[in-house]
Amino acid sequence: MITKTSKNESRMKRHAHVRRSITGTAERPRLNVFRSNKHINAQLIDDVAGVTIAGASSLDKELNLENGGNKEAARQVGELVAKRALEQGKETVVFDRGGYLYHGRVKELADAAREAGLKF
Repeated sequence: MITKTSKNESRMKRHAHVRRSITGTAERPRLNVFRSNKHINAQLIDDVAGVTIAGASSLDKELNLENGGNKEAARQVGELVAKRALEQGKETVVFDRGGYLYHGRVKELADAAREAGLKF
């Protein structure tokens, strides 16, 4: 019998494959992106110490978004995570798209973070 794998299972496989080679350090943390249908989250992670340095989400009260699942929300989250990273003194990061295609909301978040001052 043929069984169809879910999109999330395929994404998790791609993410695990990429995570074998990408790690975040204290000098260069990993900018991780998680995207759902309604919201988008971004975190700066130091994998060596196992801590989250900074993060931003479309659910943050600071952003005051009506719809967290569109490109404009992703752009604002990218700007906010870059601002919080620069406050912590982190200027260069490793981008981890989380197994998602570099397209749409993920691309908007990355572009906004770059424009706000992060280098990757």
